[in-house]
Amino acid sequence: MRPLPPAWAAQRQLLALALPMLLSNITVPLLGLVDTWVIGHLGETALLGGVAVGATLVNLLYWVLGFLRMSTTGLTAQALGGNDQEALTLLLGRGLLLAALLSLPVLLLRHPLGELALSWSDASREVQEYAFSYLTIRLWGAPAALCNLVILGWLLGRHDARSPMWLLIASNLLNIVLDLALVWGLGWRVEGVALASMLADYAALALGIVLIGRHIPLAELWRSWRGKLFALAPYRRLLALNRDIFIRALCLQLCFAFMTFQGARLGDVVVAANAVLLNFLMLISYGLDGFAYAAEALVGRAVGARHRPQLAQAIRLSVGWSFGVALLTSLLFALAGSSLVAAMTSMTDVIAEAQRNLPWLIAMPLLAVWCYLLDGIFIGATRAREMRDSMLLAVLCGYFPVWWLLRDSGNLALWAALAALMVGRALGLGWWLHRLWHSRALVD
Repeated sequence: MRPLPPAWAAQRQLLALALPMLLSNITVPLLGLVDTWVIGHLGETALLGGVAVGATLVNLLYWVLGFLRMSTTGLTAQALGGNDQEALTLLLGRGLLLAALLSLPVLLLRHPLGELALSWSDASREVQEYAFSYLTIRLWGAPAALCNLVILGWLLGRHDARSPMWLLIASNLLNIVLDLALVWGLGWRVEGVALASMLADYAALALGIVLIGRHIPLAELWRSWRGKLFALAPYRRLLALNRDIFIRALCLQLCFAFMTFQGARLGDVVVAANAVLLNFLMLISYGLDGFAYAAEALVGRAVGARHRPQLAQAIRLSVGWSFGVALLTSLLFALAGSSLVAAMTSMTDVIAEAQRNLPWLIAMPLLAVWCYLLDGIFIGATRAREMRDSMLLAVLCGYFPVWWLLRDSGNLALWAALAALMVGRALGLGWWLHRLWHSRALVD
């Protein structure tokens, strides 16, 4: 058994994983903020609402399929901990094959899927038309976007956080440049925003292949896949794990979609204001996820190595750093939230509605940090069933009951329901962690 690293070495290992992911993750919602800023200054509320609804639907799809990254990270980290080199290469191939297969129906059915999804929305006809245009263009990037999830998960599971950092930063900076060129330069408005994201997805895939080659020569990788990649038995565990993460992600994204559609029902101003605040919430969640991603890699490796003290240390350090970042984030929005909202759009009615609900955004880091971190711990341990059950309980006993009780309060009901969802997830996962730890089920 390897000796436990000294405390300072463990801190450095955690930060070496978390900080690159934190920096790169911030560029993802930063892209959403740039989209909002670019469209928000064109002076049409319907344009901003259309991008918000369209982006919500695309994010719903990609987040639901986010099990491709999560399962790949957990399984890869465990293979690394168990020093199983063959499993490391085959996990990448199986993940990419599954991503390619899942992208086919997305491409073929993008028009009917878009029409069906928007038929559930009470947004104005103009907002729906802009959203449909965004959606159908953006989904051309599905094959690249889904493969990128697998590549990110595999690199992180190998404890390589710098490669995902450069991958995300490069692709999102390209996306921002294309946003400005296509929307403000060529005047393509919603179509330009969607096309910029789609092109950036394919550029990221090309860079991801290069980064994979830094770990394993591509010719060697292909040789290791031949004759083994299409064996069906190993996919059973992968599919079972992905099924539970899929259900968990579907529930989460349905809650966000419900919030967007109910906001649209309250009017274009509300949906536009919530789009601004939700982009900031995404900034918060991606920042906090930097430590959750580190927990995935560290917990997965400890579980794979069957090293209980190393697992305890990974959990303890992740909790401390995550809480500190959450506290600083809440302070930032308490001090500068109003100015940040005003910088996102020039529409005074949208600014007023967003600032009215700003206290929810200030509280959200401290409410949500625990469920983000616990998600990372359970992904690393590949305990997806517990994640699924905790999410279902939080949705059915927290999110929708709170919204129903406060539904006459308008937008306040939606934000209160979202807070209840975060707290409910944390309580459920915390209970499961306590039970699994004392039963020694995580590492026996």
